Amino acid sequence: MGITAMPPFGWTAATERQGGLVTRNPWNTGRTSGGSSGGSAALVAAGALPIAHANDGGGSIRIPAAVTGLVGFKPSRGRHTDEKFSRGMPIPIVSQSVVSRSVRDTATFLTAFEASHLPVGVPPVGPVAPVPARRLRIGLVEQSPAGGATDAATLAVLRETAGRLAELGHEVVPTEAPVPTGFRDDFIAYWGLLALSTSSSGRRLFDPDFDPAELDPFTVGLARMARRNIASLPLHLLRLARTRRQFDARFGDLDVYINPVVAHETPEVGYLDADLPFETHLERVSNWVTFTPLQNIAGSPAVSLPTGHAPDGMPVGVHFSARRGQDRLLLELASEYEAAHPFARIWE
Repeated sequence: MGITAMPPFGWTAATERQGGLVTRNPWNTGRTSGGSSGGSAALVAAGALPIAHANDGGGSIRIPAAVTGLVGFKPSRGRHTDEKFSRGMPIPIVSQSVVSRSVRDTATFLTAFEASHLPVGVPPVGPVAPVPARRLRIGLVEQSPAGGATDAATLAVLRETAGRLAELGHEVVPTEAPVPTGFRDDFIAYWGLLALSTSSSGRRLFDPDFDPAELDPFTVGLARMARRNIASLPLHLLRLARTRRQFDARFGDLDVYINPVVAHETPEVGYLDADLPFETHLERVSNWVTFTPLQNIAGSPAVSLPTGHAPDGMPVGVHFSARRGQDRLLLELASEYEAAHPFARIWE
C-alpha cells in the first residue's frame, strides 16, 4: 500500500522528524502517535488500513499501539529470521510484526506467516483458542524501577484491567517488576552502541551517499555517549546477556505479567521533538518508555491491548508478557479479554 513514517532509525518513541515532519495521533492530532512504528499505527487507528507492518527494538510496536488504541504484538525471538542489521547486533533485539485493531487479526497474521516461515527455537503459534486452556496466575506490576513513576490515569486503567482478569477467573497477584538492578543504564548504553554503529557504518549499511553530518541530534547524541563510555560497554553487554538468560526463571509460578506500556499519558506533539537537545530527549523518552525494553533483551513475547482510556479520552494500553515461546498463551488470554471487553474504535 505504501511506506509509513518513523523517527530517524527508530531510536525514539515519537514519529517526529527534523524540519517539523510529524505523524499525529488520529484520536487527538495534538498528541504523538508514538514510535517508532507511529506511521503504521496512525493509519490503522484512523481506519485507513486494517493491519500494517511494525517492528520493535525497545517497544516500537507496543508503544504506538498503546497510544492509538490498537493491538500491538511483539513475538518471541526465533519466530522470524532477522534482517541484516539485526544479525550484526551483539544482542538481537528487533522483532517484526504488525499493529491491528483486533487480537483476531494479529493471530491470523502470525499463523499465516508461519505457514511459510517456520520458527526456530520456539514452538509454532498454531491455532489460537478463544480462551486459555486453564486459568492463569498473573503478576500485576504497577511501577518500574527503570524509569519514571506511573501516573494516576495509567494506573487506573491497569487496575481496572487486573480486576476484569480476576472476574474472568484468573488469579492476579501484585508483584515487583522482573527488572534487574542497572537495567536502565545497560539498555541506554546498548542503545548508544547501536547508534554509534549506525553513524560510523552508514555507508556500508544503508547507502554509499550516507552522510553522518546530516544525522539528527538524538542519533548524534547517542553515538557520542557511546564513544565516551566505550570502555564500559563490555560490562553492559555482559549484564544484558545475563538478563536474557535469567528472564524466564524470574516468572517463578507466574504465567503472565501485566503492567503499563508507558509510564504516563500520551504526550503532546513536540515532547519528543527531533530537534530537542540530546540530554532532554533522552531523559524524557527513558522516563516514559520504562516497561517495554526488557522483553526485547529477553526475546520474549509481549502485547499491548487497548483496555481503557484516560479522562481526556486518549487510549491507554496495558502490557501483557510471558516466557519466550509462549506467544499462543498470550494471544489466547488477549482473545478472551477482548471478547469479554471489546476494544473501543476511534469512530465509535
